[in-house]
Amino acid sequence: MVLIDELSRQVRACTICKDLPLGPKPLFKIHGQVKILIVGQAPGRKTHEAGRPFLDASGVRLREWLGVDDDTFYNDPRIGILPMGFCFPGTGKGGDLPPRAECEQNWRRQMLDVMPHVELTIIIGKYARDWHLPDRIKESITQTVSDWQVLLPECLPTPHPSPRNNRWLKNNPWFEQEVVPRLQERVRVMLDE
Repeated sequence: MVLIDELSRQVRACTICKDLPLGPKPLFKIHGQVKILIVGQAPGRKTHEAGRPFLDASGVRLREWLGVDDDTFYNDPRIGILPMGFCFPGTGKGGDLPPRAECEQNWRRQMLDVMPHVELTIIIGKYARDWHLPDRIKESITQTVSDWQVLLPECLPTPHPSPRNNRWLKNNPWFEQEVVPRLQERVRVMLDE
């Protein structure tokens, strides 16, 4: 088995998608101690430019949902970040393009294998849901997220924390009223162990 540091080095040096509009710049956070794994779509332009995942408005909201501060989010080895695509895919008509499939095809399984202690996977958005919960592909994100009690404690699907989803959050107040407090409690307990 490839050691986690060597695998991280290999992925950070990846140039498979050298045709990306801003070039390859894989962003992720893995460690052998990860207990809480955040899986999302792909870095946005701001996070690509900053070189740090979720260093944008989506990240601010995500950290609020988790109930953790920036230092814990970025520096605690028990929190990992593994998007479906590791690099900014570019922009299309409705926002960022979908994550490129090359990350999943070349790296995803290896990276998951070096994190054997994951107890909670936070599944953000459709692309992550389709990969991690393939039996729910035909459901809307709302349907999947509303089934959160059945999926906890192993995983928790969420909408994307982007400001683009403010309308979804307004139309589904139960998410922030019921789901977020349970998520915060679960994260707190896991980080206090």
